[in-house]
Amino acid sequence: MNFEDHKPIYLQISDAICEKILNNEYGKDDRVPSIREMGTLLGVNPNTVMRSFEYLKSIEVIYDKRGVGSFIAPEAKKIVKEIYKKEFVEKEVPTLIRKMKLLDIEIDELKTKLENNWEQH
Repeated sequence: MNFEDHKPIYLQISDAICEKILNNEYGKDDRVPSIREMGTLLGVNPNTVMRSFEYLKSIEVIYDKRGVGSFIAPEAKKIVKEIYKKEFVEKEVPTLIRKMKLLDIEIDELKTKLENNWEQH
């Protein structure tokens, strides 16, 4: 995994796990690699992974089974989608609007392009 400088590593690890949930690589009640396994796999300190897991537990995306490991919560996909939607609307849409205004792109023009591209994906 290539880490970016602009965001804490523990959040990037959390995002990677969330993306696996959205892509159905992790399903509800699936076991995730242990903190130590994940640290080795990613080449990061286990404390960083532990921080990621603590964050994911705090938003109820993963849960622990004592002595067994960490697992994907039954409502994880729904929770992740809600968080990502909110983040998209609050952070990325305003940036898009600013660029549209700067470039004189009308909403109808963007809508047409979105509809055309939507069908291709």
